[in-house]
Amino acid sequence: MHKPSERSDAPGVRLAELVAGALPPDVLRIVSGDGVTGEAIVAHEDVALVAHVGSTAAGRRIAATAGARGAKVLLENGGKDPIVVDAGVDPALAAQQIATGAFTNGGQLCTAVERAYVVEEVADAVVAELARIASEVAVGDPADDATTMGPLVDEGQLAVVEEHVQGATAAGAEVVVGGRRLDRPGSFYAPTVLDRCPDDVALLTDETFGPVAPVVRVADFDEALRRASASAYGLAATVLTPSLDHALRAADQLDVGTVKVNAVFGGAPGGSADPRRGSGGGAGYGPDLLDEMTVRKAIHLEGLGGA
Repeated sequence: MHKPSERSDAPGVRLAELVAGALPPDVLRIVSGDGVTGEAIVAHEDVALVAHVGSTAAGRRIAATAGARGAKVLLENGGKDPIVVDAGVDPALAAQQIATGAFTNGGQLCTAVERAYVVEEVADAVVAELARIASEVAVGDPADDATTMGPLVDEGQLAVVEEHVQGATAAGAEVVVGGRRLDRPGSFYAPTVLDRCPDDVALLTDETFGPVAPVVRVADFDEALRRASASAYGLAATVLTPSLDHALRAADQLDVGTVKVNAVFGGAPGGSADPRRGSGGGAGYGPDLLDEMTVRKAIHLEGLGGA
């Protein structure tokens, strides 16, 4: 059974229809509805496993409801993925990687880049190039071939992005480009780059899920790792570095399901990842996910003699 998010129902329904067409009849059933519908599914005694992709708050409610009756739960909740830019990295490459992670799908990805920790040595050049890229993003109707970034999913998500950016700027962050809603029909927010973001603002601690790239300047790679690790989430992280030693240290120290080195979009071996903390738990995708969705039964058989 598949229930897509009520905030963007049509794509989920269509995808499930395509999958269902390749399966025997009634193997995959599609159910549309809001949270009430979702709660009924999760609470139903015949549902043995619930796999959730969505917010941390919803994931925790699902875990509580399903766990109360002993059902298995797989959760890929929210993320606050960092990217670390080491000294010696080409600023143009770093800016492109940050922009790809922050602006793809309007930042509406669980593995979107939501925090950029940039070593001071290259920070000026990275921020300048990142601002140039952001200013050239073509925001508009997704059906238009010229568009490279569409709107946010709804007005509620736009309000979250506005609140996070306003809170950061009030605390001292500098808006380099963007930082505003676009004056047109629809939930459009300008691709945004903020520099010198302070700690302990929602833009760095809570999932924003919008086209915002907040830059935090750090003295060195050690500080970058330390601050990138300070999060309630643990989905994924990216490290850009010319140093193999730094890459291996990052892979060891970053407590996330997937560490990506020198490419913001990539996966763990076999396509599997295990989120941590507020980002959930269980294999997120790949062959390990199929194993999570099957069970084993041990049969012990002893003959009693005779025919």
